[in-house]
Amino acid sequence: METEQYIKQAVGLANKNVKMNGGNPFGAVIVKKGKVVAEGVNDVAASFDPTAHAEIQAIRQASQSLKTSDLSGCTVYASGQPCPMCLSAMYFSKIKEVYFAYSNEEAEPFGFSTAPIYTQLALPIGQQSLPIWKAEADYAENPYELFHKLKER
Repeated sequence: METEQYIKQAVGLANKNVKMNGGNPFGAVIVKKGKVVAEGVNDVAASFDPTAHAEIQAIRQASQSLKTSDLSGCTVYASGQPCPMCLSAMYFSKIKEVYFAYSNEEAEPFGFSTAPIYTQLALPIGQQSLPIWKAEADYAENPYELFHKLKER
């Protein structure tokens, strides 16, 4: 019953975003220990920020609210199947689990499927449609080494 309640809340946010803001049809809710700690809607159109997806907005809000980037123990409820960027953010923030209402297959007729991006990311870097190159240069200092060295202090 709890899952249904939060999924309905996420879909409600998506519908409200379309009706009230003219935004894209995505909403997300993050719950920890039975309490909603964050909500988000897709603000891409309003903010001109391609990363302003509902799940990302909710993760940002949850991190601020909980004062941590570690969202272990949190569950995401999303109106749509998370795109690769949002799913990556969920992995980085250690989200416990994710539920979504509508799949990529259901979103596809409306132009909202992210399945083609998943397909690209499954290819080796050299075969992806976006050219990605490792730049060779003589760097003054390796930032990874610097971080490690300063962290040891």
